[in-house]
Amino acid sequence: MVTKTQLAALGLFDAKVPRYTSYPTAPQFSAEVGPDHFSRWLAAVPPGGEVSLYVHVPFCRRLCWFCACRTQGTQSDAPVRAYLETLLTELRLIKAALPEGLRLSRLHWGGGTPTLLAPDMMAELAQAIFEVAPMSPQGEFSVEIDPNEIDAARLDVLVAMGMTRASIGVQDFDPAVQETIGRRQSFELTRDVCEMLRARGVASLNADILYGLPHQTRERIADSVQKLLSLSPDRVALYGYAHVPWMARRQALIPEEALPSPEARLDLFETARRLFLADGYDEIGIDHFAAPHDGLAEAARAGRLRRNFQGYTDDTAEVLIGVGASSISRFPQGYAQNAPSTGRHTAAIREGRFSTARGHVFDAEDRLRGRMIEALMCDFRIDAGEMAERFGLDRAGFDRLVAPLVARFGTLVQVTEAGLFVPEEARPLTRMMARALDSYDLSLAGHSAAV
Repeated sequence: MVTKTQLAALGLFDAKVPRYTSYPTAPQFSAEVGPDHFSRWLAAVPPGGEVSLYVHVPFCRRLCWFCACRTQGTQSDAPVRAYLETLLTELRLIKAALPEGLRLSRLHWGGGTPTLLAPDMMAELAQAIFEVAPMSPQGEFSVEIDPNEIDAARLDVLVAMGMTRASIGVQDFDPAVQETIGRRQSFELTRDVCEMLRARGVASLNADILYGLPHQTRERIADSVQKLLSLSPDRVALYGYAHVPWMARRQALIPEEALPSPEARLDLFETARRLFLADGYDEIGIDHFAAPHDGLAEAARAGRLRRNFQGYTDDTAEVLIGVGASSISRFPQGYAQNAPSTGRHTAAIREGRFSTARGHVFDAEDRLRGRMIEALMCDFRIDAGEMAERFGLDRAGFDRLVAPLVARFGTLVQVTEAGLFVPEEARPLTRMMARALDSYDLSLAGHSAAV
């Protein structure tokens, strides 16, 4: 058993480290990657295969104070309709650059609040996407849903367009916590939306809940988790709140004195974790839980779990195409990110060119270290045989790469002939362990707390 004293000695409660939803992480992207790279990488996608597509809708009716996503508030549909026109044009440009015969493995609408789109806008966007590539028979179409910004008409359109998975933001059900983070959302409203989704045949429901919020206590988070469990979500993301007011100015509205200490954050996480496990959920990676029948749980059992910008996934497509302002695409060749502001993004698309503003071209070491970090984050093990087969890494090379990790964490990692393994009691340190495999200088990047 690893004690809090040991965790503190290893720096868990002081460390700021990436979440490693990519490697290298986004702060390492540079302007050396531009629209020409994106166009070439689209054209190089093998014809007849599967790709994934993410659409970013950056608008919200209200801006929640805790959120660090790229969003902007609007009370009118006018800027949303103008942005939709940009998305439609962008999709036509993507379709012209891609080869024929592709299908979508995964389609995800995120934001922001994609459900603030009016029903006709939703239908028009979905139809334009499916003209680029239809859904694979086994594909999944998921949408982030704000219970405060959804109704029967919009749900009917999403279901008619093929939505198979709904992702509902919960954060916390406690009124005092909600008031402090600027997110009022009653349990009753959330329950009603879940019932509307189930009644329309949406078989899979995701939910996001946060720990580390202001005024959270073990009793409050336990109450929120138990209420969430009563809704029987198929998959839950238990994220740590990242207080980064230097990146997200609205977070300055959150009183820092009300935030729990790093040690208290770990207690909050463990309280929620125990409740999910007691209710029969499988633990997935460092911060997800899934019902045993869910695709994420099946992927974890089979060793097929992956990690991308949305967190953990069972998607095996090698290409993820990001559509909309600030969206990030991943190709075998590297990452490409669209211009972050809607103005710059729209200007580029209207001129008939992609808005790619920065990215990263992979080299051989990026691919190797990226896979090692992904394996650690997903499976808590790095298979030396896989590294040898995929990357030609001999045992001496493997030992050299994991040496900083072993030197830092000692017996909290186990190195055998098969590779490296992190025992359960040491898994709160996983992101710090991944940092030990990262060859980039992270000193200038602001990251979230390790716990």
